[in-house]
This record gives sequence, C-alpha cells and structure tokens, in this order.
Amino acid sequence: MIDANRFDDRPGSTDRTPVCARNHDGNTATNADNKAARRTASCGIAIMAKASAPGRTKTRLVPPLSFDEAAALNTAFLQDISDNLLLAGRYAAIAGYAAYAPPGSEDFFYRTLPSAIGLIDACLPNFGDCLLRTIEEVLARGHGSAVVLNSDSPTLPTALLVEAADALAQPGERAVLGPSTDGGYYLLGVKTAHRRLFEDIAWSTEHVAKQTLERAREIKLNVHTLPVWYDVDDVEGLRRLYGEVQRPRASERSRQLDTREPNHPAATAALIGRLWANGEFTRRSENIMQAAAQSA
Repeated sequence: MIDANRFDDRPGSTDRTPVCARNHDGNTATNADNKAARRTASCGIAIMAKASAPGRTKTRLVPPLSFDEAAALNTAFLQDISDNLLLAGRYAAIAGYAAYAPPGSEDFFYRTLPSAIGLIDACLPNFGDCLLRTIEEVLARGHGSAVVLNSDSPTLPTALLVEAADALAQPGERAVLGPSTDGGYYLLGVKTAHRRLFEDIAWSTEHVAKQTLERAREIKLNVHTLPVWYDVDDVEGLRRLYGEVQRPRASERSRQLDTREPNHPAATAALIGRLWANGEFTRRSENIMQAAAQSA
C-alpha cells in the first residue's frame, strides 16, 4: 500500500529538472521539452518515493535481505515504476512525477530517474497531508486529474495506470482507487483535491482502502475501483515478485495491454539476477517462512 512508514516528514515544493539523470543527455532543450510534455498531459501521476539509504528504505524486507540489498531494491523499484509510467504515457495522456522524501534528496532522484519524471517535494508531518499536498501540486501544474502511486509495486500492470487515467478523463467528478492485497491502496486518483479523503485514516493498516471508500461516500464522490494488486513489503510479496521476474516474457511486438499481465521490471529483474543466483533467494526466504511458522 501507499505507506506512511516509507515516507519522510517536512514541507516544500520544487520542479527542477535533473542536470544529471538516467537517460538524461544534459540538453536544455530536452529539459524544456520534458516540462512542456508534462504540462500538456491531462493526468499527472506521482510516485510516493523515498531516496534509497541502507537501514532506512524497504526495511520490512530485512531479513531475508540485507539493509544494502533492500536499499538497492528500492532504487530498482523506483526506476521500474518510473519506466512503467512512461510506458503508460504511450497509451494515455499521462505525466510522471516523483513526490520525494526526505527533503534535500533531489540529487538522488536526478541521478536515478529518467529526466521525463518531474519532482515534487511533498513532505509534511502527517502522511495524509503528504498525499493531499502531492495531489494539490499536480493539479496546480495544469493537469486535469492527479494520482498518487505507491513505490512497492514494480510489476503493476501498465494497463491499470492507463485505466486510471482514462476513468479520470471521463466527464463529471470522480475518484479512482486501486486496492492492495494488504487492505491499503496502491493508487488513488482524483480530479479535485478532496481533503476529506485523507482525514481519519489509520495509515499503514489493513483499513486504509475501506476507510478511504467510506470518506468518498461521505462526500458523495463516485469511485472507480481497479483490480486488486500486491505490494512487495514482506517475504510473501518478495517471493511472488521473484516468481514473476523468472517468467518467460512475451515479445514487445506481440505484447498488448492487459490488466492481468504484470509489468516486467527490468531493473529489478537484473538486480535479482545479480544478487540471488543459484537458488540463494529461495533458500533464504524458505528459512524465514519456516521461522515465522515455528514462532506462530
């Protein structure tokens, strides 16, 4: 789910384009083109992103991962989710952003993400306010709708991002919610910044999606619900991810958007291949699962 425990606290706002970023050529004309393209997209989608640091990111995955491995996985997730946003932008008018934490970590995102991904500093003491601030900032940048997206689902089908943007492009006031298997949500999109959607929510619990839908009913806001997807925030999610990246891939030429077809996370798959060759991950995760069963 989009999780308060994985985001940091402090206010601010920025939209600087990377000087040195993955796939960035340093061309100021290219930077201007990226900003212009973002402004013309009707839907802005912002990843709730935390800069990678051992001991501070993806710590719920330690063990079976080490702190260094968890931080590396966080970086790979951010790259894959950014690439997924850019791919979705081929099928719908979507602009990609990273609403980042902690404050002052811009350089990490400049180095790590594609230059087409804009930055938003949305850190506030309350996580609901972070989400609301991000939505307000996306709408202020000229988009007709704004979506907040988690940073824990690198295999989220591209078709679900497109479906969210298409639903929000329809006439009339509405929201879009993508529920997670753990009771939270991986995505929430709106056309107006409704503060009530982020009030009285038990963040980081299995009640988040249910309570958000209750708030929507209170303000008589119609909600388009997407299919359930999973977060990678525990051993079971990590095992599912590991299995998915091992699957044979359809060729890009024959690939069609399908809400059931996981996105292939290239950076994550490459990292997994380097870290856990020869069945190492399977052995580690099985040991953790057995230990959990014995302690239950």
